[in-house]
Amino acid sequence: MRPAGPHPILPAGRGWDGMDRGTGKPAWVIGKERARRDAARETVWLFGLHAVRDALMNPARRKLRLVLTKNAADRLGEAVAAGGLAPEIVDPRRFDVPLDEGSVHQGAALEACPLQWGTLAEVCAGGAGLPLVVVLDRVTDPHNVGAVLRSAEVFGARAVIAPHRHSAPETGALAKTASGALERQPYLRVANLSDAMEALRGMGYVLIGLEGEAPLSLAEGLAAAGARPVALVLGAEGPGLREKTRETCDHLVRIPSGGAFGSLNVSNAAAVALYAAAVR
Repeated sequence: MRPAGPHPILPAGRGWDGMDRGTGKPAWVIGKERARRDAARETVWLFGLHAVRDALMNPARRKLRLVLTKNAADRLGEAVAAGGLAPEIVDPRRFDVPLDEGSVHQGAALEACPLQWGTLAEVCAGGAGLPLVVVLDRVTDPHNVGAVLRSAEVFGARAVIAPHRHSAPETGALAKTASGALERQPYLRVANLSDAMEALRGMGYVLIGLEGEAPLSLAEGLAAAGARPVALVLGAEGPGLREKTRETCDHLVRIPSGGAFGSLNVSNAAAVALYAAAVR
């Protein structure tokens, strides 16, 4: 006779026959599905001709699966050869890859592992590019982050830094907006943004936060920084910088506007600030 109460060995929710009571599936099926979901979280699907081409050409990018239409394969011939991954040629009407509805894939999709750039100190203390970084405080829209990455790469910054939580992860939409910059511009997601900002200060960076009502102009803040490295800190549209982030900055500055409509979105503000910091 089966004893009452939970079995001392079987996990909670598991029957004597090994079936999961909630789903009615065997334990081994539940395990395989969980493993598949965990693996999916560790990879990213990049899509669009430019994003896929640049990822294939990047030797640091670990590539897992390449799905192309014949037309896309013809256009990406050189990149496919460089990537060393045999493509799956599919019918355009049956482009069966896990992309968000409405994604403009142009017949090209690549499953890959996220890039590993190294530590904050390795990238920012002596990495390639100008001693200039961008810090994003809870900017979650992938299109904004992709545009910031593109501007950061154009103006020679060393990295774009964001908190691991409440930020845009590396996704196909982000990569497409970045237009190749994701493969070149380090995108570092850190556990604690305030700690990362303090670490940047310890490396000699001046932390300049952009705030619409700040007393200093961007030019005045950059002048105060002199020849020292600069970290440009930008917040999400609407909420702006959080209180802790504002308090951690050395200077709060505004981008002067010429009219009553004086608000730029975060990616445009980043582009203006990056240009000003790069040419000072």
